[in-house]
Amino acid sequence: MTGQQGEPFGPWLGRQLRRAGMTQAQLATELGKTRAAVSAWITGRAEPREDAKLKIAEILGTDLASLVTRTADVPTDLPLRWQHRPAHVDGGREYGNVAAFAFDADLSVLAREATQNSLDERLDDTSEPVRVHYMLHELSGEHLDAFLKAVHWGELGRHYEEAASGRQKASRSLRSALDELAADRSLLLLRIDDYNAAGLTGPEYSDGRFAAVVRRTLDSHKASGGRAGGSYGLGKATLWATSRFGLVLINSTLSEPHEGRTQRRVVGRLDLPWHTLDGEEYAGPAWFGEPDTDPERKDVARSWWADEQTVRNLHLERTGDEPGTSFLVVGAYDASGDAETLQEMHDKLVRSLADGFWAAMIGGRDAGALMEARVTTLRNGQVVIPEERVDPHAHHPALSRALQAYLDGGTVSELTAGDQVARAEVPLIVTHLKGKGRARDKGREHPAVLLLTPADDTDEHFNRVVCMRGNRMTITEQRPRDLPLGTMPFQAVLLAGYATGRKGEDVDLAEAFLRASEPPEHDRWDRTEELTTTYERGALSRIKEFRQSIDQAVRSLAVRREVTRTGGPPALRELLVLDGGGTPGGGRRTQSFPTVRNVSAHLEATGAWNVTVTLRLPDAEDPWLLTPVAKFDVRSGGRPTVDWSLLVGSESCRAEGNDIVVEPGVRTAVFTGVTDPATHPVQGGFARLAVDVLKARGGAA
Repeated sequence: MTGQQGEPFGPWLGRQLRRAGMTQAQLATELGKTRAAVSAWITGRAEPREDAKLKIAEILGTDLASLVTRTADVPTDLPLRWQHRPAHVDGGREYGNVAAFAFDADLSVLAREATQNSLDERLDDTSEPVRVHYMLHELSGEHLDAFLKAVHWGELGRHYEEAASGRQKASRSLRSALDELAADRSLLLLRIDDYNAAGLTGPEYSDGRFAAVVRRTLDSHKASGGRAGGSYGLGKATLWATSRFGLVLINSTLSEPHEGRTQRRVVGRLDLPWHTLDGEEYAGPAWFGEPDTDPERKDVARSWWADEQTVRNLHLERTGDEPGTSFLVVGAYDASGDAETLQEMHDKLVRSLADGFWAAMIGGRDAGALMEARVTTLRNGQVVIPEERVDPHAHHPALSRALQAYLDGGTVSELTAGDQVARAEVPLIVTHLKGKGRARDKGREHPAVLLLTPADDTDEHFNRVVCMRGNRMTITEQRPRDLPLGTMPFQAVLLAGYATGRKGEDVDLAEAFLRASEPPEHDRWDRTEELTTTYERGALSRIKEFRQSIDQAVRSLAVRREVTRTGGPPALRELLVLDGGGTPGGGRRTQSFPTVRNVSAHLEATGAWNVTVTLRLPDAEDPWLLTPVAKFDVRSGGRPTVDWSLLVGSESCRAEGNDIVVEPGVRTAVFTGVTDPATHPVQGGFARLAVDVLKARGGAA
């Protein structure tokens, strides 16, 4: 930020005296003043005259301008060092950070939790998005040596060796990391930068963003007006969990001055298991910074205001002076085993950002996107995979189209064209807080918004509802049950609480209610301790009813109708469309008929379609006799029928010729069919496959 506001004179002078190792009495003697006069300056009751300020500057070894602006400390020789927390005097031990074990050391989890925190800290007084940049950087040779020197690796070596000698999980993992570093002489850094965010504001030790992230556990210090995605204060632990060495360095540009400054507030934190060294016991956590000069904080390492060269040496340099924070994960890895090479890790980060935050990256007619994201990969300072900006429309075209239409006011009540988005309201009953309800009053109704659109030809996963609240981060996916025969492939979005873009008491209540129903992972709406202890009895039932209402709304919007497709020819796609042959126009079946619970299909190398269908059946006294008929769903004219080369009953049913037989009392059945390519009018990949499940002649269906 430019135009920094100087710190008040008294606190500034007091800190400079401590940094210089000078007492108030010594300064008074040097100035020829009384100690009471200096004390009045320190406490802010008075301020020295200009001639006295000039003498103070000379004594402190600086110039008068520094006393006037008070946006920097006077030069000192305070060394950077690591401060390790002594072990508990009661003998308690922690063999690792418990919060870090709440999540998997997975890049997708890191991307979700770290980006959620950045999104939550987007500046409220701007319409600009928060910009998030993930940068992978592999170091080796002299580049590695320079970084290890900058981070004072020599001080840490003996602590690492002792911490890695234990038998616990954290110690074994640390031993492996140290051995690989010694053998490969290579280290992977992952830096996560955010811009147009609040930064780690606040004091060093008491309440504020800085202390919540750097010095505390389970402290979710969010100032986003209740819109925050996180609420447990656990997400930040994923940064340390993703480091093989438990080491994260931080550089923050503040949105509000601290000690008269905003730029390059730097600190490091290390999480090791309990260990001993030279007869001393250490709890595990350690901090990298300057020694605090406050007598009450003796031997504590605190953050410092670094110069530009230091942040470059630590690979913490930021672009410009826009507020936000950079986190450097030292020894980054993906414990899932899904991503080992740089290319795999790069791709996984892009994919994870797209999956978790596609909705936040879409702007509407009246407001821009909430965030932007990009990923870059380097090796020894050279770009090896160019910067890739995450495009939600490329990764999730149908979902993005649905939300875009809502934000632009372009939804319809019923689908009649392939690029349309249908909208319906889904009621959520918010239970009263305990002690606030009235007899026979279930609570306040909040109309959530359901958006549904035909699936895109390239979608691998469809017939799902992506649910979100707050700042439009994906919370959970819901697979609607009992979809009627004739349901078209679709994508749907459920917006609740602040994600609806509306304001009102019901919106505030719904946001808090759903937030209380989420576990630390924020990946579902279900029973939690906060939900059951904060809200009146019946809260969990209201959540279940909400999910059922979502399914009901989907069934009403997704029933297959004659849809005009405005796009070009369909691309190759593994797609199954099931139609109920006995319902004219593809209307919904009632519960007295079989319904489709799940479908899957793929195109085999021979060109044949392989289709697996799971049916849910009502109770019946007679066997169900069903005839699956395969047809090619062409753009115009009738749909030509193709033959089955194979039709088998996979579960709780059997095939008899071209029919599927389900015995009485069976509620779920699965059958598989493979089409005969010789009967295809065109290649299988160039048409959609429709399967009409008909009542066989003389059958109970």
